[in-house]
Amino acid sequence: MNLHLFINWSFDHEIIPGYRTPNWYGLLFVSGMILGYFVIRKMFKQENISNELLDKLVMYMVPATVIGARLGHVMFYDFDSYFRPLRWSYVSLERFGIEFAIPSFLAIWEGGLASHGAAVVILLALWYFSNKVIHRPYLWMLDRIAAPIAIAGAFIRLGNLVNHEMVGYVTDVPWGFKFLHHDCMNVIDGQYLCDWAEIPVRHPANLYESLAYFLSFGILMFLFWKKQGWKKQGLVFGTFLILIFGFRFLIEFLKESQTDNDSLVDVSTGLNTGQWLSVPLILAGIILIIRARKKSIEEA
Repeated sequence: MNLHLFINWSFDHEIIPGYRTPNWYGLLFVSGMILGYFVIRKMFKQENISNELLDKLVMYMVPATVIGARLGHVMFYDFDSYFRPLRWSYVSLERFGIEFAIPSFLAIWEGGLASHGAAVVILLALWYFSNKVIHRPYLWMLDRIAAPIAIAGAFIRLGNLVNHEMVGYVTDVPWGFKFLHHDCMNVIDGQYLCDWAEIPVRHPANLYESLAYFLSFGILMFLFWKKQGWKKQGLVFGTFLILIFGFRFLIEFLKESQTDNDSLVDVSTGLNTGQWLSVPLILAGIILIIRARKKSIEEA
């Protein structure tokens, strides 16, 4: 006898019924950022770095995360849909009687964010911040931002869960989720009118990633504080790259494609775009760890 423990997931992303904002995704996104802020504040306090510099770091990190994630999705996953031809989205400010159009790739509220794009722009922003603002070595800065990014990523993936997005393939595992808002096409006046028996059971890939990032956060904090990883430049950040993008590489095998573009999967290898983009970051992490350990041995 098979025991079925499927979860009927009908969670509504709206905090206030009938209003798109505020929503649970935004609340979780901000919560992750705030927790990351307190983590890095403790790290900065240990080295007597002022809160003023920390506030400046936040001003670099938040725009870099949002802009990078959005552009990453557009460039890596859905370029044709946005640029051939160029799509436009309309913004209406009814209170002021204003309506205008912007290119859809800038309309982040319409969905589509990619962690690889965020990684690239964050790395560029941190390079500028470390060299021009805080005047510290680049790897020094990266080691201290690793754990905060991991905890922020964990909360963002919980936001994907409440939004019924980034779901996994259909499965028969007993802990699978039935994502009502993802698979029910019969929607009238915001009501999803489907029988639960018609909804397929899927891997909760978004939850898998969230749990993986929480685990990564714990490992990185242990490495930074208990193992004094902060003394070995590149060790913590290298571990971050291996953990975050290693988990991402594995979970992609269970995750449904984010777009309808079948060419995202390389037929010869079975790997998709997200996995190919993860490989160089994992390799970079391995190199950083080897470099940090070698330098540590030389200094001993």
